[in-house]
Amino acid sequence: MALAAALALFAAPAFAQETPAADPAQAGDAAQEDIVVTGFRASLATSVATKRQSNQIVESVSAEDIGKLPDNSIAEAIARLPGLTAQRLDGRAQVISVRGLSPDFAATLLNGREQVTTGDNRGVEFDQYPSELMGAVDVYKTPYAGLIGQGLSGTINLRTIRPLDHGKRVLAANVRGEIVSPGKLNAGTTDKGWRVSATYVDQFANDTLGVMIGVAHLTSPTQFERFNAWGYPTFETNNDTYGIRNTQGTPDAADDTFTPRPEYAAANGALIIGGSKPYVQSDELERTGAMATLQWRPDPALSITLDGYYSRFRDEQTLRGIEFPLYWGNAILNPGYTVTDGIITDGTWRNVKGVVRNDANLREADLYSGGLNVTYEADGWKLLGDLSYSRVDREDKVLETYAGTSRGAGNGPYDVLGFGANDDGTYTFDPTLDYANAGVIQLTSPQGWGADNTPGGQDGFLNNPRTTDELIAFRGAVQRELGPDAGKIEFGANYTRRDKTLDLSRFYLGLKANAAAPAHDASVPVPSDQLLDPTALDFLGIPGMISYDPLKLAYSGIYNFNAATDANLYAFGWSVSEKVLTGYGRYDIEAEMADGASLAGDIGVQVVRVDQSSNGLAASGSPVAVITDVSDQVTYTHLLPSMNLVARLNGGWSLRLGVARQLARPRMDQMRASINFTYDAARAGNTSINFSPWGGSGGNPRLRPWVADSVDVSVEKYFGPDSYVSLAGYYKYLETYIYQQQLLYDFSGFPVTGGPEPLLRQGVVSIFQNGQGGHLYGAEAAFALSFATLTSALDGFGMLGSLSYTESGITPDPGNPAQPLPGLSKWVASGTVYFEKSGFSARASVRHRSGFLAELSGVGTDRIQRLAQAETIVDAQIGYEFQSGALQGLGLQLQAQNLTDEPFSTYDPADERLTIDYQRYGVRYLLGASYRF
Repeated sequence: MALAAALALFAAPAFAQETPAADPAQAGDAAQEDIVVTGFRASLATSVATKRQSNQIVESVSAEDIGKLPDNSIAEAIARLPGLTAQRLDGRAQVISVRGLSPDFAATLLNGREQVTTGDNRGVEFDQYPSELMGAVDVYKTPYAGLIGQGLSGTINLRTIRPLDHGKRVLAANVRGEIVSPGKLNAGTTDKGWRVSATYVDQFANDTLGVMIGVAHLTSPTQFERFNAWGYPTFETNNDTYGIRNTQGTPDAADDTFTPRPEYAAANGALIIGGSKPYVQSDELERTGAMATLQWRPDPALSITLDGYYSRFRDEQTLRGIEFPLYWGNAILNPGYTVTDGIITDGTWRNVKGVVRNDANLREADLYSGGLNVTYEADGWKLLGDLSYSRVDREDKVLETYAGTSRGAGNGPYDVLGFGANDDGTYTFDPTLDYANAGVIQLTSPQGWGADNTPGGQDGFLNNPRTTDELIAFRGAVQRELGPDAGKIEFGANYTRRDKTLDLSRFYLGLKANAAAPAHDASVPVPSDQLLDPTALDFLGIPGMISYDPLKLAYSGIYNFNAATDANLYAFGWSVSEKVLTGYGRYDIEAEMADGASLAGDIGVQVVRVDQSSNGLAASGSPVAVITDVSDQVTYTHLLPSMNLVARLNGGWSLRLGVARQLARPRMDQMRASINFTYDAARAGNTSINFSPWGGSGGNPRLRPWVADSVDVSVEKYFGPDSYVSLAGYYKYLETYIYQQQLLYDFSGFPVTGGPEPLLRQGVVSIFQNGQGGHLYGAEAAFALSFATLTSALDGFGMLGSLSYTESGITPDPGNPAQPLPGLSKWVASGTVYFEKSGFSARASVRHRSGFLAELSGVGTDRIQRLAQAETIVDAQIGYEFQSGALQGLGLQLQAQNLTDEPFSTYDPADERLTIDYQRYGVRYLLGASYRF
């Protein structure tokens, strides 16, 4: 049967949960005959079968065919599952939140094995893995004892094809072109891309040797307009520019008071934009992935599988815009402004000194992953062994280059800049200067920023971090079948060693011509051979700005790269090492009940022992006066019991219960030993901690993990191989959460500068620490319905969807009780309607998430958090696959992503009208063909 063969293709590998492939004749009581389906309907049937047959609460998405997940990326595919949602970064769905918790709380496995990550922490950036090379993705919402590397919110297991399980030769190829609707926003970039993939599966030696080889390459552009505000301070008239001084008759002018000048009386106390940093941004992602699997089964009792994966990842971003220091700069608001509901929404600034920015971000990463798996079965016994290795080498270049009318904020010429607020909280501007005139705009430091590092001010900045992440794991287990209806037992152990290092290099760019100038007041025209066509900033109301390739210019020899020497540079680099030994025991329940019902599940326990350590640097001063090595470590053990029970009743009903203790290890950047400290020699003689000479901030290698006790329940009703409805509820109590707190720190052994030996070696520092936890609970409703179950006239039509609600009692920032959990959207919903029959297919999908606290990149690659608006993403596609004749196996497909051009928008916590970051990506169109034989 064709569907059964398709289901068998994606059977779980060893060490993933052993979910049997479902026979559709058994998947629903209404099915009375063989039904041959392909494409999305086959994918849906596979996912429904996985959900129904699993002993845990699981959501799953399966490939429609070899090399074809239902969406363009893994993150988009699993973001449609109940209780899951994605955050868009630079226009791409990249990181996943499970049940209201940030990516830090979820674990991602590849074929059941823990993986390294390209980011600074544990959360996987899913665009590192080509969707074309994946067979299925399973999301475990409840753990079981044999699930190694499990997360606290959920465990995402990416599964690849096993060639002997597929059972026949296949050669599949896909090619797609794509175009984005904003067009080319930056000179030297493209709005067109392409994707190609090929997969070969075959069996040899009487089906005892199987081979799978897959290659996928993409070049994918993103073009978007990005408005950014510095913030929104309160307009004050307590200065000579906006107020009238009332002297108090004392020599100290600080004692004087002010009354607003009449023309500024209406502005006093209103909110006003402090500055703006808008861009047009162009990204070009290039990724080449290759995967191979060799599966050998010389005897039915013995199976040996060797697999490997390699990915080369390059993401280049070009950002061009004009940064306007306004209220927080030296600009002056002219009379004639408008105040609307407490916000100054339009007016004119004078004395504006804009910083013309040509910036670039470049990330390059190589990911290696491989493993050897051996299983042997005899006389009811099963022995399992697994060895795996993964590594990432990543380098970033985050480059800023500056230009303007002259060097220093006190020098002209200046701009007179009109401004006005739009309905979406962004602003447009009306300049008098021509920012596209290369005779007016020159390379320089318009505001004189960084003059303490570079005389006359820095002319740019380069952040150049390098990350290495390496993991090796060994696993062994033994299973024993206990007989009919008696279940089985399994005991095993896993050892993992992971080492991750972040090395920081930062440079202040200084023009060589300025360094040679006696007064350090030189500006330099952009070399004519470097100039590109001006970049239009129409969405800002600015006709254009000068443009050049910032990476090419930076390395042309025109700049000096002056190494940063501030303490922050050293305090944010780190290395973290983890040695994790996990032992477990598990009993699988299999029991028949009355009237053909059955009870299944598992009861087990994991014992996790962790030895974690970190090495780093303690630094003080700018430039750094003191550097010393620091290190620390801690060992802890946790007991993680778990139980899953599922009663499969007559009529297609299933009742599930999951109870477990779950664990997620801390973020690695929070575990760093590095610290930025201060020493005040004037306090060296004090013995009171309130007047200690020591202070600082940093990480904490002694952090303990997040630990939660959880209860999950689910009621499911199955109507057929691709139709069901379910209602689930869950409750988690986190014993602890990790906060940044003021704590005592022992500075014994730290060097002392500028004074005598202090009487006190303890001080108060701001570091991450385990603190009070709280509860998290929610409910999920999901369904999939093939309309053929209602009437045969609607065969081929169907729909599926889900709605999730999550509530949290956790306060992630004690200093700001109103701040929500990172990544938590209280409401998450998705829906898809589809038609698929006789080769024709059409599908429209929508996913929605309510507002949430997003995680973004700040200065350099540092993490910042911002409140994000709710968003609704609409995608659609149509296709046709030839069913016979010379073109049989050929499929054509047209797709559109983000059809409604939904923006990504963050805002100031004080007022949702105060937009901080607003990104509009446009629509992405893809046209492709696939062929399989």
